[in-house]
Amino acid sequence: MNSAIRVLSDADNLVGRWTGFQTKLARNSPFSRNRTYKRMRHKKEKRRGGATVSRQGAPPDVKTIKTAIKKFLDTKVRGKKIGNAKYGVYVFYDYDGEPIYVGQTYETLRSRIGRHLTNQRTDAVAMNVLDPFEVAEIEVWPLGKLGRKQARTVLNRTEYTVSEKVTKESAFKAVLNEKDMLKARKIKLPASHRARIIPDELYEGRKHPDVRIARRASTIASLARVISEREVSPGLRRTLVTQAKRLQKLASQRFADFKGQVPTKPSTEEE
Repeated sequence: MNSAIRVLSDADNLVGRWTGFQTKLARNSPFSRNRTYKRMRHKKEKRRGGATVSRQGAPPDVKTIKTAIKKFLDTKVRGKKIGNAKYGVYVFYDYDGEPIYVGQTYETLRSRIGRHLTNQRTDAVAMNVLDPFEVAEIEVWPLGKLGRKQARTVLNRTEYTVSEKVTKESAFKAVLNEKDMLKARKIKLPASHRARIIPDELYEGRKHPDVRIARRASTIASLARVISEREVSPGLRRTLVTQAKRLQKLASQRFADFKGQVPTKPSTEEE
């Protein structure tokens, strides 16, 4: 009798272990993992209001702009892509053709411009000096082969010459750079290349003054917050002033579009 009970008990244990093994195997099967992934994804989309989130991350308009930037930097001059120039100077322009930022690079134009506009991993972007949304055009001055010793001198002279040139042409006589360019002897500039990086299907929407006013006001608020929370350079305060002037001009131009259309309050209307 006892032997029969032990046999039944051992059989139950064996069945239990086998069932547990089957369950574990089923959970680790590709089919089961796929079902679990779909459930988790469904819950995530439900939390986000039912919107399907692209697995690629970037929204379509961002991808379109990145493609346009790449196309511009892939422009060939004497068989070489301008974006692959190791040394060079670049300028960003807004939708009014105003220069807003000047920079130089010794890590290739493609890499540096990409860090500003696509990766957004530069101090200028992080400190709200430069809003990539405002950049409509890029102009670059690729420099030829330079020795290590002369590279820094030529870069500084080129950047200073370009900065003086575009600042003089600016309606505000200023750009948004936090720091002044290192003063250097001006240099004869090489040929530049300039192009719009916003595709036609996005251009009109982004250029709309109300969109730009809202964006610029938001940038100013963020920059002002940075200034209020940190010990910053006078150059950053100058950037805030320049941004405020740019906002004031754009808002005034937009208000002029409605000149004479401001309603008069009826005498019976309460405040």
